[in-house]
Amino acid sequence: MTVFKKLAGQTAIYGLSSIVGRFLYFLLVPIYTRVFHAGEYGEMTQLYAYVTFLNVLFTYGLETAYFRFFQSEKANPKVYSTALISIVLSSLGLVLIIVSFSGTLAEFITAPVHQQPNSAMYVCWFALILAFDAIMVLPFAKLRVENKAKRFASLRIFNIVINIGLNLFFLIWCPKAIAEGNTWVQSFYSPAMGVGYVFFSNVISSGLTLLLMMPEIFNIKFQFDTKLWKQMIIYAFPLMIAGYAGMVNETFDRILLPYLLTDKSQAITLLGIYGACYKLSMLMTLVVQTFRYAADPFFFSLAGKEDAQHIYARVMNYFVLFCSFVFLGILMYLDIFKYFIGEDYRSGLGIVPILLLANLFLGVYLNLSIWYKITSKTRWGAWFSVFGAVVTLLLNFLLIPIMGFYGSAWATFICYGLMMVASYIYGQKHYPVPYDLKSFAYAIGSVVLFYFISLYFAGLFEGNRVVILLINTVLLLSWLVLTWVVERKKIAYLRSGNNSH
Repeated sequence: MTVFKKLAGQTAIYGLSSIVGRFLYFLLVPIYTRVFHAGEYGEMTQLYAYVTFLNVLFTYGLETAYFRFFQSEKANPKVYSTALISIVLSSLGLVLIIVSFSGTLAEFITAPVHQQPNSAMYVCWFALILAFDAIMVLPFAKLRVENKAKRFASLRIFNIVINIGLNLFFLIWCPKAIAEGNTWVQSFYSPAMGVGYVFFSNVISSGLTLLLMMPEIFNIKFQFDTKLWKQMIIYAFPLMIAGYAGMVNETFDRILLPYLLTDKSQAITLLGIYGACYKLSMLMTLVVQTFRYAADPFFFSLAGKEDAQHIYARVMNYFVLFCSFVFLGILMYLDIFKYFIGEDYRSGLGIVPILLLANLFLGVYLNLSIWYKITSKTRWGAWFSVFGAVVTLLLNFLLIPIMGFYGSAWATFICYGLMMVASYIYGQKHYPVPYDLKSFAYAIGSVVLFYFISLYFAGLFEGNRVVILLINTVLLLSWLVLTWVVERKKIAYLRSGNNSH
């Protein structure tokens, strides 16, 4: 129990720093969508999609390989030194290549629309961000191995605070200061830079965090074991492939959209609208990620116990019900949540229900993944990711020219839905868990039904926001009461503390 308490405490610290970071970055969206027009926000969305994708190339699975070989090599310091030297040298090489071809890369990235004046410079900045973040991966992993959760969290939060602080300084304070007649601000600030200050803030925050991690980088004996490095690369390569597949599922739609949209003159603007509305669906992702940090160690602590499968089933049941409540709650008050993004971006709000449900499916899939983690059949996780990537690419190429960014939303929905179903089918063969499919069907079906009822009343009382919000509140409370009635026997059973099936 002491071990589990320690694990739970450290997981809370690691999880808190990550979840708080995601939430704080999420709060920048209202600023971005009011400071930038949709085209600028589209440019930012596009470039960060490339960064997320290239991050896999810069790290090439070495973080997980480090954890694996640190254990198998009995904490041999050569493991960390070899991995760190590898990732530093490869990052420097990739930066040189990207900077050398920054103009060509900028032309390629902006080919579907038109090249921005500073695109080549932005490509160079992102090369630095990728390198800084990649080099920090190993020191952060070392802190986790050494159970230095507080230093890990403090460095993460420092990075976030600096980044957000610089964003607020350049995007809010500087324009206000100039408007008030403080001309000295113009000596270092140019309004024409616009969205570039978001990228510049990221460069500075990542660079300063890397400087603070110098003790973890230099306070070691540098040794490079070629044989060990080859073993780590062989182990890491499949992880990199799986990582790319995962990134295709998560971000590749934002790379493809400008190329596949039929109206090239509006492509980057439509991408900005899609990217902003996508952020609203991230509220579900925050719920899923928060759950994962708590659930993973909990699930593993139960592995091998007689009643483990039944507990997993119960956890899934209440997870789905809670996510269904989040889904319905956001949609019932979407007229309020929509103010989170600027007015120019709200024409894409129709994708929010699709993406919310897609992320709910992703949460269920991540829950289901316990079967291949516990049975050490993790190759299935890679196969599911590759399967999802193929589905995502095919559907994006098929649907975007027909449906615009709605095609991307439906591709995400179908991808995560199929991954969820596939994981369930194969999981029941290898590690049967008595999931309550009727409860799952009720949760999803009922919230979708209540959402359509809400749409009916919204059309009936169009323009009367107060009445619509009152009706939606009644609908949400009605769903909660109905769910309580449907689930009351299970809830009472769970509260009784009976752990038998």
